[in-house]
Amino acid sequence: MRLSCIHQGYELYGSDRSFIESVRAIRAAFPEAEIEIVIPREGPLAEALRADGLPPTIEPLWVLRRHSLARLVVTAAIDLPLALWRAVRRMRRADLVYVNTAVVFDHTLVARLFRAKTIIHVHEIPEGGALRVLRALLRWTRAEIVFNSQATKRTYPGLAGQRSHVIYNGVALEAEPQPVKAVAGGPLHILMLGRINRIKGQEVLLDALALLPPASRERLSVRIVGSAFETREPEIELERRIAAAGLGPVVRLLPFQPDPAEHFRWADIVVVPSRLPESLGRVAIEAQAYGRPPIVSDIGGLGEVVEDGRTGWLVPPGNAAALAARIEAILADPAPLAGFAEAGRARFERLFSQSTAADALTGVLRANLARSNRPAPRTGRERSAS
Repeated sequence: MRLSCIHQGYELYGSDRSFIESVRAIRAAFPEAEIEIVIPREGPLAEALRADGLPPTIEPLWVLRRHSLARLVVTAAIDLPLALWRAVRRMRRADLVYVNTAVVFDHTLVARLFRAKTIIHVHEIPEGGALRVLRALLRWTRAEIVFNSQATKRTYPGLAGQRSHVIYNGVALEAEPQPVKAVAGGPLHILMLGRINRIKGQEVLLDALALLPPASRERLSVRIVGSAFETREPEIELERRIAAAGLGPVVRLLPFQPDPAEHFRWADIVVVPSRLPESLGRVAIEAQAYGRPPIVSDIGGLGEVVEDGRTGWLVPPGNAAALAARIEAILADPAPLAGFAEAGRARFERLFSQSTAADALTGVLRANLARSNRPAPRTGRERSAS
C-alpha cells in the first residue's frame, strides 16, 4: 500500500503544523503503508517531519501564490509540463493521494485522471481571480474534497456529484489551560500571532490601540508575533506604523517562532483581527486551548471557532473602533475572563482536538480505499488481534 501526501509549504505556520498533524494521523491509521511526503523546499517543516520519522521528498511544486503568479506565468512553458509529468508518475503508482490545499496546482490539475483515489483538503478562501481559478480547478478534478470549515465549503459552490466533507483542523496540544492572570486595575497582556500580511490585520490592532485613552494604553503590553513571507518589507512598514502612532512603549514586534506556547502562556487575551476571510483560524483554536479568550473578526471560519460572548468575542472585520471598545471593556472588568477560559477549553476539546480530527480524516481515507476495493492497511490493534 502506497500513500502520497502533498503539501505546498515548508515553514511551520498554522497550515504547515496542520499538515504534520494530518500526516501523523495517517501514519497511525495505516502503519503498514509506505507513506511518501512531498514538499517544495527544505526548511522548518522538513526538519519537523524528519524528527517525527517521516523524511520528506523535496521536489519543485507548481504552487499558486498571489505574489508569485507573474513568475509562474513566465516559466510555465518549461516548469509546468515537468511538474505535471512528476505528478502523473506519482499519482499513477499511489493507492491513495492526499493533496493538502488546492493551490498545489500540478497535482490538483492531474487529479482529474486519478479522481477515484485522490482527496483534496481545501484550506483556502481566496479572492478575485485566484478564487475563480480554484473554483474551476476543483470542479475540473471531480475528486473527493475535504473542507476545513463550513465557511470554506460555501466558498466553492457548484461541486454537484463530488463527495465532500467538512472536518475542522485538529490541534495536537497537550498543554493544560493556563490560569487567568489579569486582575482589576492591573496590566493586560495582548497577543497577536500570525504571518504579517494584508489579510491578518496587524494594522487594525494598531489603529485600535491608538484609539484608546492614554491611561488605558499604559496598562497594556502587546506582542505582535510573526514574519512576512520571503520579504521583510511588510515588517518594516509595520515597524514604521508603530513608531508613527507612538506605540513603541506598548507594542513589541517579535519574529515568528515554530512553537508559540510561551506567547500563549504570557498572554491574557488573543486578538485575531483578520481583514479578509480566514478559512478557519488555528490561532483562535489554540488560544481557547490555552485558556486565553480570543477577540476575532466575524468573518470566514472564525465564527465557527469562537462562540461569541461565551468563549470569546466577535467584532466586525476592519473595525478598529469595535476592537478598541472590546479591549476597553476587558480592562474595565477582567473578572469574566476566567469563565470564558473554561468554556473555551471545553469547546476546544469537543470540536478541535487532534483525536477528533484524526478519526474523521482517516475515516474518509478508509472509505475512499474501500469504494475501489483497495483494502486499507490494518491498524496496530487489528494486527494484534490476529
